[in-house]
Amino acid sequence: MAKKILRGFRFADIPVWIKNAFLTILKGRLLITLKIERYFVHIIYTFFLFWVSIYLGMKIEKTMTRVEENRRRLEDIEIFRAHKQVELTRLQRMSTVQEMLEAKGSSVGIPEKPAERIK
Repeated sequence: MAKKILRGFRFADIPVWIKNAFLTILKGRLLITLKIERYFVHIIYTFFLFWVSIYLGMKIEKTMTRVEENRRRLEDIEIFRAHKQVELTRLQRMSTVQEMLEAKGSSVGIPEKPAERIK
């Protein structure tokens, strides 16, 4: 039997290693070459967990974006509602004042045209 001679690291071996790694990946023998074929199920399970994690993260981000957009719309609607409520309150006060003036017999009412300046 011939003895296998161990030799040290050489930079000339790097392209050969890269070529062998590339061919191993292309032929589908990566797990066998790395001697981790018994962990194949664990690798698939880990890949699945990563995929689910990324997918759920994307869904959560999309939902949070929609929530923020709806929150902005709700603020706009609340501002509009408050404005309408102020207008309604003002109109109710004007009618109350007008009724009180009419009850006292006053001829003062809501102006029909804007005030004019006297020179």
